[in-house]
Amino acid sequence: MSDTSEILGRLAALPDAELVSVLRAAVAGRPGLAAVAAALAEAEAGHGDIDPPVMLDTDIADPNVAPVASEQVGGAIPVPPVPSGLPGTPAPTATGGYSTSGVPTFDTVRDKVEQRFGTAQGMGELDRQTPAGRSADEQWEAREKAARERLDQIRKSMHGNDSGADDK
Repeated sequence: MSDTSEILGRLAALPDAELVSVLRAAVAGRPGLAAVAAALAEAEAGHGDIDPPVMLDTDIADPNVAPVASEQVGGAIPVPPVPSGLPGTPAPTATGGYSTSGVPTFDTVRDKVEQRFGTAQGMGELDRQTPAGRSADEQWEAREKAARERLDQIRKSMHGNDSGADDK
């Protein structure tokens, strides 16, 4: 197989249309590369002229510099965020069981725990009403009875045949 840099050089020299056709042929029949095939379809449809994605080495905006409006929103001056906690304004309230920062309220968590407990308790009651559940309860009781009888036998054997010893 050829050197990787040689292959990359030849691919870079191809015009866009030819490169797309080569890449489409390379990813055909590979389910793991479906996202690449979709991106190639967009490029063929003419949607490949979008801005490049944000890279990890993108500079972080200086917080001391005022933001500049994007051309994508018409170049208008951006609307500043509404400050919270100003005197005379009510505190933000929780809606839908969550605080304004997205943290669930205590009441919401308590309700979920109670609902799950009730569901588990109901499932246990329903299980005991089925034939299999009754059978399991009967087996448990039979084992408990056998264990008590065996324990009584062991106690009697340890005390010997002394009829005056109190077993309980």
